Amino acid sequence: MRPTLHSFPIRVYYEDTDMAGIVYYANYLKYIERARSDWVRQLGIDQNAMREEEGVVFAVRRVEADYFTSAKFDDDLEVRTSPQAVTGARVVMEQTVLRGEEKLFSALVTIVCINEAGQPARLPANIRLMLH
Repeated sequence: MRPTLHSFPIRVYYEDTDMAGIVYYANYLKYIERARSDWVRQLGIDQNAMREEEGVVFAVRRVEADYFTSAKFDDDLEVRTSPQAVTGARVVMEQTVLRGEEKLFSALVTIVCINEAGQPARLPANIRLMLH
């Protein structure tokens, strides 16, 4: 069974905005990264142990992003993360940034494992099981 939808709250701080008072486009990537890290932690995956014991780490392989409308200073946002596909070598997830129910940003993110040399590696079996 695939893990359910994960929700992660974000508050927009002044440092997140540009001169027009809207969230700088690259900050959405930071928001979804924080949400993915929280999701992995809540699943019980210890990324430090994975690196030390398995010799692998997660890396973003691909991001397809769509920007719909802007977030502004002091907005309360929510990042929703939903796994779409899990294989022996990758995890594909949809991540959406919302203000209330208004979709601001959406991304399809492909995560892979790499070893210490930066070469592709299979996802550890125990992690594949957690994600199915």
